Amino acid sequence: MERADETSLLKDAWERASSGMDVSEELCSLVPMVAKEIVRKPTNLGALRDSLDALLTFLASPAGRTDPNCRTVDHFFHFSEDYGWDPDWDDLPDAFQDILSGIAGALHDTVGAPEVARDLESTPEQLLERLRRIEV
Repeated sequence: MERADETSLLKDAWERASSGMDVSEELCSLVPMVAKEIVRKPTNLGALRDSLDALLTFLASPAGRTDPNCRTVDHFFHFSEDYGWDPDWDDLPDAFQDILSGIAGALHDTVGAPEVARDLESTPEQLLERLRRIEV
């Protein structure tokens, strides 16, 4: 797939995932950027780390840390095939797989059930802290 087609596909996938949701406009660029770095082969780990940092920094901010934002980002990664993209992150280093699994696992609990997200180390703040310990 060509890069322009790939970017368009991922933006369309995000639009489907966020349709009807009260999500922040900033996510329209942040989420597809992370997705693009996941599907890029070979993966540029520095670019993936930077795009994840931008996304998690936003989700950890007062403006970004909302239930619709966290739920929709979680669902976009967890139910990716439902939105028309198929991320394969099995080839990534374990530390990155763990971050992505946290995003696609319990990030949706951040606002509604914060104790669950905290216990599973999947709040935006916890994920960001773990991400920033990864050396590329």
